[in-house]
Amino acid sequence: MTSHSLQNSIVHDLKLAPEGHLKIDWVEAHMPVLNRIRQQFEQEQPFAGLKVTICLHLEAKTAYLAKVVQAGGAQVTITGSNPLSTQDDVCAALVEDGITVLAKYNPDPEEFKQLQIKALETKPDLIIDDGGDLVTLLQSERPDLISTIRGGAEETTTGIIRLKALEKEGQLHFPMVAVNDAYCKYLFDNRYGTGQSAFDGIIRTTNLVVAGSTVVVVGYGWCGKGVAMRAKGLGANVVVTEVDPIKAVEAHMDGFHVLPMVEAAKLGDFFITVTGNKAVITGEHFDVMKDGAVLCNAGHFDVEVSKPELAKRSESIRTVRRNIEEYRFKDGRKMYLLAEGRLVNLAAADGHPAEIMDTTFALQALGLKYVNDHYNDLGKAVINVPYEIDEQVARFKLDSLGIKIDTLTEEQKTYLDSWNA
Repeated sequence: MTSHSLQNSIVHDLKLAPEGHLKIDWVEAHMPVLNRIRQQFEQEQPFAGLKVTICLHLEAKTAYLAKVVQAGGAQVTITGSNPLSTQDDVCAALVEDGITVLAKYNPDPEEFKQLQIKALETKPDLIIDDGGDLVTLLQSERPDLISTIRGGAEETTTGIIRLKALEKEGQLHFPMVAVNDAYCKYLFDNRYGTGQSAFDGIIRTTNLVVAGSTVVVVGYGWCGKGVAMRAKGLGANVVVTEVDPIKAVEAHMDGFHVLPMVEAAKLGDFFITVTGNKAVITGEHFDVMKDGAVLCNAGHFDVEVSKPELAKRSESIRTVRRNIEEYRFKDGRKMYLLAEGRLVNLAAADGHPAEIMDTTFALQALGLKYVNDHYNDLGKAVINVPYEIDEQVARFKLDSLGIKIDTLTEEQKTYLDSWNA
């Protein structure tokens, strides 16, 4: 623990640190790609003398990413991107490891925002963002803090949408790497990570059987594909709703029923939203749902299930289990909302598996280094992760698994590059 991290951190209880260290040690043992990058960073010191502010779901895997960035020479400050996903014991452990932490589990909305602003008031050179939270605060409330920032990396689909909107309006002030759009992110994190962790949260929280039930997956992007695949694997009947005709055809060809939401609403026992949009389950859907329907969200913000319309139809609302709110409708039906409609896989579980986040956070670490190395040449834009970084992360992953693959011969390379076969 450094005096700087101790004096400047705001956490719930430093006495929780021992349990936090155990969690971080566990994920470190299962994140070989990040371990390799940490060794590289320790030697090269790519962030020497720089300040880095991180805003992500503050649990053990994120904590280890922060330690990897710190190993590269950075003075790291970290804050949470969701009030219900912050783990107080992990926060305490990071403070002991010399990282400034500005986060608590379940602060009120104003305190949550102020903690994020305090993280920006450290005047970072680089940022790692989730959902565009930090960039939005800089743009809307603290433009005075923009000038020191060289650039950063963004974790999510939702964040990239917000960043591209700012870029289109000429309001993005530094380069941001779109980590979510890298192959090693959406192919594995969004699909296999969200699929497993969403059901981890649902099953832990409800203790209900999935086999034989009807699961309605709202949205068939990469996250939706993963959720539908896992639901099918657990023995559920899966219904997909979509607004994109191409994705709807894909869901059909993958063997799932595709219905409009108002029809799917009549059938579902579990509803899982993964669209990144607002109000995808609304009053007209609640009106036809079964008694006992379970509602949850695995998109970024708590706006996909319309909580105001749930409340409007209810004569009583009570917490019946941790992370389960029962909405009793005036006609006697009950609806159950998990984790306040926030990310069920993080608010009600531990998020994606460590091995999945190993590749995602490797992209974050290397993407941040790339921005720092080239920020003068990148412009004020959302940029893709260079393919070379994507490929490097995949090769590190294969090495960790002991898997070898073939390589093209020079003759094959020439053939592929030629128009005259």
